[in-house]
Amino acid sequence: MPGSILDALLACSLCRDVESYKRRDEDGCWESAAPPFSLPPHKLDAFSLLKMRLSKVLGVIIIARNGDRSGYYQDPNTYAASNTETTALGEVQSHQLGSLLRSTYLDRTSPSYIEGIRSDLVDNSEVKVRVKAGVEGSVVFDSAIALLQGFFPPNPNNKIVLANETTVVAPLGGYQYVPVETVEPGNDRSLEPWTNCPNFEKHIKDFYGSADFKQKSQEAQPFFKMVKDYVFGRPTTLENAWNIFDFVNTQLTHNKTYAHRLPPTLIEQARHWANYHENGVFSDKDINGIGNIAGRTMLHTILTSLERIAFNGDPLQFLLIETTYQPFISLFHQTGVVAEHPEMKGFPEYASAIAIELRRGSPPDLRDFLRVKFKNGTSDSFQDVHVFGHHSDIPLTEFIYRAENAAITSNKQWRQVCGAKAPTFIEAATVAATNNVHAALTGVLAFFMLTGLLATAKLTKRLRSRAREARLRLEGEESLSVNVVTVEKPRMV
Repeated sequence: MPGSILDALLACSLCRDVESYKRRDEDGCWESAAPPFSLPPHKLDAFSLLKMRLSKVLGVIIIARNGDRSGYYQDPNTYAASNTETTALGEVQSHQLGSLLRSTYLDRTSPSYIEGIRSDLVDNSEVKVRVKAGVEGSVVFDSAIALLQGFFPPNPNNKIVLANETTVVAPLGGYQYVPVETVEPGNDRSLEPWTNCPNFEKHIKDFYGSADFKQKSQEAQPFFKMVKDYVFGRPTTLENAWNIFDFVNTQLTHNKTYAHRLPPTLIEQARHWANYHENGVFSDKDINGIGNIAGRTMLHTILTSLERIAFNGDPLQFLLIETTYQPFISLFHQTGVVAEHPEMKGFPEYASAIAIELRRGSPPDLRDFLRVKFKNGTSDSFQDVHVFGHHSDIPLTEFIYRAENAAITSNKQWRQVCGAKAPTFIEAATVAATNNVHAALTGVLAFFMLTGLLATAKLTKRLRSRAREARLRLEGEESLSVNVVTVEKPRMV
């Protein structure tokens, strides 16, 4: 291909990636506030870049973290957690993410438009949503709903015409109700595999006992002494680093008095030690290591969904997995992203997202490739991150080959990896009874109320019967004396 033609095609392809156009200059060229993309550390040849830009998107998997929430506590040893609630800020953050995803993947003018997907009204056969329902469950669910409101906003075309020719538009100006699958850890361990996992708890204990952790604990003492007056009795230890950060960050966001009194750089230091803590807990040197369990169960969902999207007979084109921060850490370690981006050794901001795009290559290479992108919070934009040592899109077949042996595919395998015992019949019945305690109490209460009503009715009937039997009657026939008055109607003469 002649160089001038190749350069023209490449320039045309790159122009489609520019998001912030300002105006045309005198020569008719677009001026942009930012470069169209960031080149990797090494130089890619122009033909490889051209192929990347000309590929079309067949489908996308989005892994999104929940938005802002109220105060929250995690046990540093077991990661059992307290209740929490979402905030209006968190809903706005997730809604903004949904709007960005819509402009990226449902806008026909976008270079990442999903080929053939319906963008005006949701087609439930093309879109699937899975929501983590364990710890932080209500917050994750609310975040998913807010994201979907931005991704598929109300549309007045969401309407039906009745037999009497009346047109009915869905509430709230055509609100779109997207089905959501909540994933309960008691039934499915794919989105919360780290709780109630003995081997993972042993991994945490080993991390706390390591020489590196003990050294870092000594280095962190000046910070813990400084922050002690701002956490109000909470343990100021490296083991509790995540809870310290979460408290300080929550107060800094929602408590004006606290925000005015917090010394400078204290929140940055708190985040640094929390990042170290969470990175050590939710990672492992081996892709199959127990520390990566949050990513290992997630990989199964990713792989099976990619196979569905790649299969022409399956309508699925968009999968949203709304979850918490833990899988982000594990997946970035498992796929080698942190090797090139050490700044990602830690937990992401609220409303962060990983986008895994399945793309069909351009001729002559028509294979399917994966492009992985990451967006850290609402203030950042999606950036390409390359997995398994690649510096461009990775072939789908290679990604599956490298990842499939690390995936945990069932609850049975999860129990084997965790060293957890299968629940006995009695334990299962106890769990079932606990999960349905409210329904059971309601049933018992209804039973007693119904029984009481029936008993009252029978008693009332019996008393009335006895009252009739006890009524006194006089001897002889009873007669009713009635005076009859006859009125003669006057006649007309």
